[in-house]
Amino acid sequence: MRNHASNSSSSMRLHQGDCVHLSCDNGTYQVIAIDDRHDRCWVRSWPLQRQGSPVFEVSLGSILFSGQPQPAA
Repeated sequence: MRNHASNSSSSMRLHQGDCVHLSCDNGTYQVIAIDDRHDRCWVRSWPLQRQGSPVFEVSLGSILFSGQPQPAA
């Protein structure tokens, strides 16, 4: 796994820790890990929940770049 990825369709640079949106909903997610070789990344809901936020896998094509994470309130 690498800590950054290029998405050829949008020329986006994605880094571990970035906040993103998914094309399927309006929530904000934090990038946990990126596997650009397999066009996948792992994200969790942002801001973090007190009981923890589950990590799940999505394709890089479903990522809409948002920017750097903001500190939790």
